[in-house]
Amino acid sequence: MTEFDFNGMLRVALAELKLSPSAFWAMTPYEFMTMTGRTPADMPMVRARFDVLSRAFPDTKENDHDRGSE
Repeated sequence: MTEFDFNGMLRVALAELKLSPSAFWAMTPYEFMTMTGRTPADMPMVRARFDVLSRAFPDTKENDHDRGSE
């Protein structure tokens, strides 16, 4: 497993992208990498990839508490 350089990422987020700390910590690593233009070329979000993710993480009532809904 590859480790993330959170200190370096935070420095880029605050100094270069001018994000607030809360905005940075609310992002996924993939979202952050997308903002910096460093997304992996082998994982484009095409329809097939979206369908795989949708099946793996379906939007259901039991998952709504994770989003703050009741």
